[in-house]
Amino acid sequence: MSLRDRPPYRADHVGSLLRPQALLEARAQHAAGQIDDAALKAAEDAAIADVVRMQEDVGLRSATDGEFRRASWHMDFIYSLDGVTKAPGDLKVQFHNAEGDIEWTPAAIHIDGKLGVSEPIFGEAFEYLQSVASDSQTPKLTIPSPSMVHYRGGRAAIDEDVYPDMDGFWADLTAAYREEVRRLGELGCTYLQFDDTSLAYLNDPKQREHVREIGGDAEHQHEAYIKHINEALAAKPEGMSITTHMCRGNFRSSWVAEGGYDFVAEALFNDLAVDGFFMEWDDARSGGFEPLRFVPKGKVVVLGLVTTKRGDLEATDELKRRIEEASQYVDLDQLCLSPQCGFSSTVEGNALTYDDQVAKLRRIVEVADEVWG
Repeated sequence: MSLRDRPPYRADHVGSLLRPQALLEARAQHAAGQIDDAALKAAEDAAIADVVRMQEDVGLRSATDGEFRRASWHMDFIYSLDGVTKAPGDLKVQFHNAEGDIEWTPAAIHIDGKLGVSEPIFGEAFEYLQSVASDSQTPKLTIPSPSMVHYRGGRAAIDEDVYPDMDGFWADLTAAYREEVRRLGELGCTYLQFDDTSLAYLNDPKQREHVREIGGDAEHQHEAYIKHINEALAAKPEGMSITTHMCRGNFRSSWVAEGGYDFVAEALFNDLAVDGFFMEWDDARSGGFEPLRFVPKGKVVVLGLVTTKRGDLEATDELKRRIEEASQYVDLDQLCLSPQCGFSSTVEGNALTYDDQVAKLRRIVEVADEVWG
């Protein structure tokens, strides 16, 4: 079994972490005008320094800032792209859990100008993460993939006066992402993750019907997204590891889509030019491991077997059994272990405690050590 000296690591995590109460209070005070930008940043800096130490203490080799400076895993980034504005009216995304349904309503987006990147998005945030990470930690930055700029609104969110045809939209969007990746490389980023829920959502027939309703090609949209992600990564810096994360929704312990990865798996594993795939397999809703038969040599899959949606701690033997089950379809040396998603994809966070989060991350490290050494 080979050691992994570059990301993704045998024990890893997706990115977002539960916001501490002090930070939530500082955000509320800032929104109410009770503290200024500098005071909010100081609260964020302190919380990030603490959570980076926690990740080291549990034995993780990667470190994120927990996405503590964001309200959501993707919208803060998307609104920072040149040419994107918040639109009147809210998107309505239906999430589900065992108790029923809840609705998330982020502001909609409107692409009313030429897309671009004037300055590295999250650049300062990454530099601070670098400054507080130890020599044993690899700072990891997570950003939404280009697909997420298109998926929810489709053609209707794009001003036809700016982009009369979709080829021009995709050309500018992927060029903007190439520039973002280049600039992050200049800052020293060696571990970058493109988060892409669309590639998991499209396994669900209901989501494919949504794509049809907004004028998309439901049967081939995943192939188009894979092509455009590859265009965005075409000039990635040497030495930068790129992963993608795909889940079916994660908001206050609820989800959006259902179904295994069967619909997208063959194109995903063989055509998407990334080093590793963070994938969700924490319950029956995620399907079986059979799609792993398409994983080619040289690609790594990070099994998201530990749930972030509940506080119950997974048993070591059960995790080892599931890893063994996955290894029936792809070589064990091509597998790693992580949670199925972040702990706090939006500022609200999932329904578990800080101690639950720490225990789950520690359990991932312990199991990875036992399985891979």
